[in-house]
Amino acid sequence: MTIPTPLSQPLFKHISRIVDKLGVEAYVVGGYVRDYYLRRPSTDVDVVVVGSGIEVAEALGREVHSKVSVFKRFGTAMVRAYGVEVEFVGARKESYSEDSRKPFVEAGTLHDDQLRRDFTINAMAWSLNGERYGELVDPFEGMFDLEDCIIRTPCDADITFSDDPLRMMRAVRFATQLGFDIDDETFEAIKRNKERIAIVSKERIIVELNKILLSPVPSMGFDLLEVSGLLKLIFPEVHNLCGVERVGNHAHKDNFRHTLKVLDNVARRSDDLWLRWAALLHDIAKPLTKAYDTRIGWTFHQHEVVGSKMVRDIFRRMKLPMNEPMKFVQKMVYLHLRPIILSEDMVTDSAVRRLLFEAGDDVESLMTLCEADITSGIDAKVKRYMANFELVRRKMKDLEERDRVRNFQPPITGDVIMRCYDLAPCNIIGEIKEVIKNAILDGEISNSYAEAYALMEREAERRGLKKVRDVIEGE
Repeated sequence: MTIPTPLSQPLFKHISRIVDKLGVEAYVVGGYVRDYYLRRPSTDVDVVVVGSGIEVAEALGREVHSKVSVFKRFGTAMVRAYGVEVEFVGARKESYSEDSRKPFVEAGTLHDDQLRRDFTINAMAWSLNGERYGELVDPFEGMFDLEDCIIRTPCDADITFSDDPLRMMRAVRFATQLGFDIDDETFEAIKRNKERIAIVSKERIIVELNKILLSPVPSMGFDLLEVSGLLKLIFPEVHNLCGVERVGNHAHKDNFRHTLKVLDNVARRSDDLWLRWAALLHDIAKPLTKAYDTRIGWTFHQHEVVGSKMVRDIFRRMKLPMNEPMKFVQKMVYLHLRPIILSEDMVTDSAVRRLLFEAGDDVESLMTLCEADITSGIDAKVKRYMANFELVRRKMKDLEERDRVRNFQPPITGDVIMRCYDLAPCNIIGEIKEVIKNAILDGEISNSYAEAYALMEREAERRGLKKVRDVIEGE
């Protein structure tokens, strides 16, 4: 028997000595075993003990002088040894009630423990005992499924998914991450049990969605979610993008298919999770803004504005961060048409300054999204857009070096205006600041205190304000 390479490490030899001394069986199980055969890096080591996993963990902790974190409620313990975190758990079998994915747990055999696992490729185990050290225990033929690139459940798929509906999301996630197919019967069971997803918390669902989004080809996961019926239940706004409506000779494109192309395009360019979220949501308001015009066909006016407002509600409902990531996605959705419009028209300095001002430090992310948004099958059209985008990029670089307008704040603040004219806070102050900002962005004045101050004086005089003092820059 050939011992798997990872088991030559001192960590596993040490655990082997402990379990042989205690007279219990122990096995490395799950993702660590799977990833070795897939030649993927893995640091998550799970050890199943036929007996007390906590006892083995505490013995290892004493010998390597490491703290043991014990979770008695779950019968698990965590130890850091040889630079690796190892989780120990007693072999168990589980049963479930219909309204909860929290199992009733009792002690079991290794076979019981493997049977309760989600997929055959995650149920393989290596023995850590004596003469059987390194032996592969694979009762559900997970190795064959690895070779055939198949996601399949160890037991009846209906039982697997009804007991713990999150496993339906995990099936889609593993298929997407690994580029595997879901076994036909397993996928049919997902369709039959899709309504059970209602008992899974949003927090657990979003973990799986984020992993799908971070996969090499995330569209694969959203296709599977849509075909299975899960997408309509967990993310109706994306499901609503599906389909084409036709009136006479006018038909709009399938916004679901377009969105997935944009998502994959972004995934090829960036592994930023939140930029991928922006790609997924960039056209999210098209179903709400769709209208038919007899002269020009289908329109989606203001979908970027409506979509940016939808982002907050989506993030709140999906239990996503409501701080900077949400604001970033909102900004990307709101601005995603701006570079495209620029590339269609003459690229003026004024328009580019405004783009730099509004996008700020996220302008490169915005340009990545906009380039990904060109999904036309007409090569000449794609080349024309990309060439114009390159012109926009060059213009941005030139203006940024010259005018420094990215994230700029107008040199004249509200405080300067109030002190000059002895004003309390009022609308006039905002109006004057807005005139100064627009004059800078339009190139009518430079981004300097002196020219902005002179414009402030002209605007104040036009409004009948009397100056009571001058305010020197930096005062």
